[in-house]
Amino acid sequence: MNDDKTMRVIDLGLQPYEKIWQEMQAYTDQRDASSEDQLWLVEHPPVFTLGKSGRCEHVLAAGDIPLLQSDRGGQVTYHGPGQLIIYVLLDIQRMQLGVRELVTRLERSVIELLADYGIAAESQRHAPGVYVAGSKIAALGLRVRKGRCFHGLALNVDMDLEPFSRIDPCGYPGLQVTQLLNLVKPGGGDVTMAAIKQQLVSKLQQELKP
Repeated sequence: MNDDKTMRVIDLGLQPYEKIWQEMQAYTDQRDASSEDQLWLVEHPPVFTLGKSGRCEHVLAAGDIPLLQSDRGGQVTYHGPGQLIIYVLLDIQRMQLGVRELVTRLERSVIELLADYGIAAESQRHAPGVYVAGSKIAALGLRVRKGRCFHGLALNVDMDLEPFSRIDPCGYPGLQVTQLLNLVKPGGGDVTMAAIKQQLVSKLQQELKP
């Protein structure tokens, strides 16, 4: 993907969660006022992650999938192949952007993407993320240090949803989870990971442009 002057887009492919998490922390800690903002596109091998204030009782039966304590906001979620994660490494102080407004823009980018596929989606003020008919299709979790944020959003595209049944997704018992592949009607559009990456990055760049 082409970089633009204000935001570099890096496609990292399939990478271990801990490795990328450490690299996000390192980039955030060493950046200065002139450092570029970046979007990191990645998929992770199967892993459950628990947010900074997450409670272990929301992990019902992790089984053979590792559980890692993270420093993002939110409760427990699952990451696995076929889920598009976009980490947003932004200087929100320089952007003059509050956390609540950033969350709204991230959610809106996913909602607009789904609308292009004829899927009606919405956000919920009390539970960040994007929902289709009450089922969660995208999760959000952020961390802010000295006006700079990292972590980001995870959109379920074409993945094994079974591991979500082993947790209370995002801390909500009984919350149903869905994915893009299950919602697009035959002939309704290209649901390959490559296509979704390109489209969601475009939506994010529009929402986050200066």
